[in-house]
Amino acid sequence: MPLAAQAEENVLNLYSARHYQTDEALYDNFTKATGIKINRVDADDAGILARLKSEGSASPADVILLVDAARLWRAEVDGLFQPVRDPLLESRIPAQLRSQDKGEGSQWFGFSTRARIVVYNKQVVAREDVDTYEELADPKNRGKLCTRSGSHPYNLSLFGAMTEHLGPAKTEAWLKGLVANMARPPMGGDTDQIKAVASGECAIALTNTYYLARLMRSEKPEDKAVVQQIAAVMPNQATTGTHVNIAGGAVARYAKNRAAAVRFLEYLASDAAQSYFANGNNEWPAVAGLKLANPALDKLGSFKAESVPISVIGMNQIKVQQMLDRVGYK
Repeated sequence: MPLAAQAEENVLNLYSARHYQTDEALYDNFTKATGIKINRVDADDAGILARLKSEGSASPADVILLVDAARLWRAEVDGLFQPVRDPLLESRIPAQLRSQDKGEGSQWFGFSTRARIVVYNKQVVAREDVDTYEELADPKNRGKLCTRSGSHPYNLSLFGAMTEHLGPAKTEAWLKGLVANMARPPMGGDTDQIKAVASGECAIALTNTYYLARLMRSEKPEDKAVVQQIAAVMPNQATTGTHVNIAGGAVARYAKNRAAAVRFLEYLASDAAQSYFANGNNEWPAVAGLKLANPALDKLGSFKAESVPISVIGMNQIKVQQMLDRVGYK
């Protein structure tokens, strides 16, 4: 192999929005297995997309990792990815968890999933009053709800899914009901919402499952006290199913090391990496049938997930943001 080609083959420039310390071992294991060194840039989803746009064709990025379907869709629409046709990825990652193949391959692939669920204070709220997303907007829950910003990608994706289930008019009325039921203005992250429920600041909140699982697995007395105060429910089990979002990856449009980039995506679909997402970061693997060793995920149990394709949820984000503006959901 010529030296120039060898040098190119042995490096991978990764832009990652996965801010999880447990992923360090994931990257180290890839380098050990392949000899390909990873140069990593960390930022949030929005920061990565802005950087890719400003860099244009001069971007060194080979692989992009993002943690939300709406952001993956936005990047695809903005032309920041390139299609990949790969038999291994297509056999391992379900069609519902990757972008639509328009004849050249998928632009992005989901490698792990997380459900957006309801946590509630079991001293104050009955489970049957919060076992659907729709009930969160019911007047019976007035003054009980707390959430992070409505415009946060995790909420935008949930609201995009609700638009598919309910239609735009009913979704906007639902969002207006959520605003009316707020115990306080939206603020903080998902862990803050869980702790606010435990402290009595509010009685109901939305969270991604891995935030809750992290608290459930913690040995800290203060985290154990939080978990004691709350209960969780997978909403809409009798109807549309619980909303599921993804963390996913793509090959950057101007990737200089495409072969290494595809190899890295294939690695993320391997049993070893998929198990690591589950056991290390409390996410469900995208690949079906893996045996997990995560007591928190075991306790959360199996559940019916919604069947709306992830790509469709992303497409709804613009109309959802307009609804949020109209109803005053900050």
